[in-house]
Amino acid sequence: MSKFTREDVIRMVEENEVEFIYMQFTDIFGQLKNVAITRSQIEKAVNNQIMIDGSSIEGFTRIHESDQYLYPDLDTFAILPWRPQHGKSARLICDVYNPDGTPFVGDPRGTLKRELKRAADMGYSLNVGPELEFFLFETDENGRPTTRTGDEAGYFDLGPLDHGDTTRREIVYALEELGFEIEASHHEVAAGQHEIDFKYADALTAADNIMTFRMVVKTIAQHNGLHATFMPKPIFGINGSGMHTNMSLFKDGRNTFADPSDKRGLSKEAYSYIAGLLEHVKGMALITNPLVNSYKRLVPGYEAPCYLAWSASNRSALIRIPAARGQSTRVELRCPDPSCNPYLALAVCLAGGLDGIEKGMTPPDEITENIFAMDKDTRKAHGIDNLPGSLDEAITAYLADPLMAATLGDHISTQYIAGKRKEWNEYRTRVSNWEIEKYMVLY
Repeated sequence: MSKFTREDVIRMVEENEVEFIYMQFTDIFGQLKNVAITRSQIEKAVNNQIMIDGSSIEGFTRIHESDQYLYPDLDTFAILPWRPQHGKSARLICDVYNPDGTPFVGDPRGTLKRELKRAADMGYSLNVGPELEFFLFETDENGRPTTRTGDEAGYFDLGPLDHGDTTRREIVYALEELGFEIEASHHEVAAGQHEIDFKYADALTAADNIMTFRMVVKTIAQHNGLHATFMPKPIFGINGSGMHTNMSLFKDGRNTFADPSDKRGLSKEAYSYIAGLLEHVKGMALITNPLVNSYKRLVPGYEAPCYLAWSASNRSALIRIPAARGQSTRVELRCPDPSCNPYLALAVCLAGGLDGIEKGMTPPDEITENIFAMDKDTRKAHGIDNLPGSLDEAITAYLADPLMAATLGDHISTQYIAGKRKEWNEYRTRVSNWEIEKYMVLY
């Protein structure tokens, strides 16, 4: 059931003296876009009459078919807490539609909604709990980001070692004002690295929350003279930033991954979902780990998974089953990073898991030993394969898995591959500072 009606949104805009409304949507590479409208246009907005030029958005439409419309999800209305108390600003997250009233096939949010519809037709709903890590860096005299953290703290350290504590606290306050339930926040392993965990939600809300989270983190950091980045591996030789993704399938209000009679407390659906993820994760990697820089995080020695295995406890495995059971039983995929497009990433994760369930797949044996400590022959004896080792390999793996294009559709798949090939070729000709220049600001 929807929380808000059109009349509710119009009333909240008037009562709260909101002057600007940001109509937000996401391009295929996960960049947040928006059209700002004034209060006088809110009635047009809630009636799906705000138009955009899709040909100006990377991966959207061609110039001769450029007109598109923003259909706001009214339940995403929120007043932005860092704007002035007089002349406030709010946001609405939108779906992108064609002029004939049909959903645009290149809209990432619509792609996730289609995959969730497929799950619903099977009787399932997906809950997701993401764990996003990020870095806070100092800026130079011109306000440009550096790789200096001014921070000597490590895992779970606090001030005065943790120089990002004040900014992290302000981020938490802002997120709570936007309706997030924050479960924990802390300094991560690397200097300048942080994590803020928020409560799980249905998959569409979780993807919306990831986009909102990234916007809030970057905005509050900038207000404090810092630069926040979700770039997976901004500094060589230290831990990178991941987005561990916890997933559980529910049916009729019951967590279908739970089975108290199993020795691990896992159901047949859970095992098949794990098997489906392992079957498709190499093809998924282009979406869950979309940058050249992503594959510099996925190397041994820094807690980032790079080998295809699962375990009920082992953190060196790609898939881990956290200790909680019953309604809290979940599967944690540890390879995604926070630079990904969350709508597309959750769509391919769900598609892979559902494929495992539909085909009754069985996962390989659980790996309980530290995989990072194994040599190549030992991993081979256990049947442990590798994730792609570069963006180029990820493109090849994506193209070799028909489920990926079937999930994302021909339009997104074609545009996404073209963009990533261009990125790879650009990287090969400008290796020196290319990643920092391109990714530090964008992501």
